[in-house]
Amino acid sequence: MKSPLLALALIAPTALWAETDPADWDAVVEAAKGQTVYWNAWGGSTATNDFIAWVGDRVEEDFGVILEHVKLTDTADAVTRVLSERDAGKDDDGAIDMIWINGANFASMKEAGLLYGPYAESLPNWAYVDTDGKTVRTDFTVPTDGYESPWAMAQVVFMYDTADMEPVGDMAALLDWTAAHPGRFTYPQPPDFLGTTFLKQALVDLLTDPSVLQEPATDENYAEVAAPLWEWLDALTPNLWRDGTVYPQTGPAQLQLIADQEVDLAISFSPGEASTAIANGQLPDTVRTFVLDKGTIGNASFVTIPYNSGSKEGAMVVADFLMSPEAQAHAQNPDVLGYGTVLDMAKLDDAQRAAFEELDLGIATLSPAELGSVQAEPHPTWMTRIAEDWDARYGVTQ
Repeated sequence: MKSPLLALALIAPTALWAETDPADWDAVVEAAKGQTVYWNAWGGSTATNDFIAWVGDRVEEDFGVILEHVKLTDTADAVTRVLSERDAGKDDDGAIDMIWINGANFASMKEAGLLYGPYAESLPNWAYVDTDGKTVRTDFTVPTDGYESPWAMAQVVFMYDTADMEPVGDMAALLDWTAAHPGRFTYPQPPDFLGTTFLKQALVDLLTDPSVLQEPATDENYAEVAAPLWEWLDALTPNLWRDGTVYPQTGPAQLQLIADQEVDLAISFSPGEASTAIANGQLPDTVRTFVLDKGTIGNASFVTIPYNSGSKEGAMVVADFLMSPEAQAHAQNPDVLGYGTVLDMAKLDDAQRAAFEELDLGIATLSPAELGSVQAEPHPTWMTRIAEDWDARYGVTQ
């Protein structure tokens, strides 16, 4: 039986539009009034859930749009739902109006024609987006072509307790550190996105030339390119927390292990997460962050609209608000999320820019200069194959 993601490739792509042209924004706003938008988004973080609730309050207040957060543990579940509706002929008023999506899920839905658009670059707040300095027009090497809009920037950092360790510069040094300090490191269990991100980051750092990962993984190149990762993981796994026989299921669960002083080091895809966790009392104030010497993977978080949403205008209103200076500054506040902005500060007026400049990013947040070089996300086919291989080699039942 084909997996849902593979099955998507069998469906011919098509461009789909709402009755209201995205370029006619006044008409979009008028049509959106009273619509309910079911936003399928990861629900594993209290801070993220609270931010989405705040967005819901704001879009209802300003636009009369009702936002319902449908909490996901795996974005692929939303993809499967849209595919099932299409197979059943439900091409109107589907159950999902917007998805927080990235990587392989976006690539599959785009190829299959399961997305509404293009719409993103017609949104008014797109004018503020940093289209030159940030990866907002590609998603894991796949051109977005206006079928998804960005709302947060992320980059891999490692959170560590300064009371127990010093930063390490590369994955070889991390292996040496775990050998000297067994049981003090772990990562979320793939297919959790942070777990698969850790695997990708390890491979990027281990390869002499990671540019090979910008091309799709194939039967011809996969085994040779991925070999350094499996050799490294074979040596690392016995050094992990609980000897690699069990893994935290999510990023927040991994964070709790630091709080409980069971581990000293954890991966994050949010440079401000440690400061936010310190501010919220989740982590001790001795925690800081570092990046690897060659840089770390970075990308944007996007939202997209399924082709059969019955509230496309409402979804566009929410997507546009997420890119607004107000929402972006709120998300960057470490007391809220600590996410990086997708906006170009040079495109903002003085008052809008001041909202960002006045933020105290927190004691554990690296400056843009300290974050250093951003490594490109591999093509999504690498993540899919590596996650499957990891499960076959190291997966555990919990």
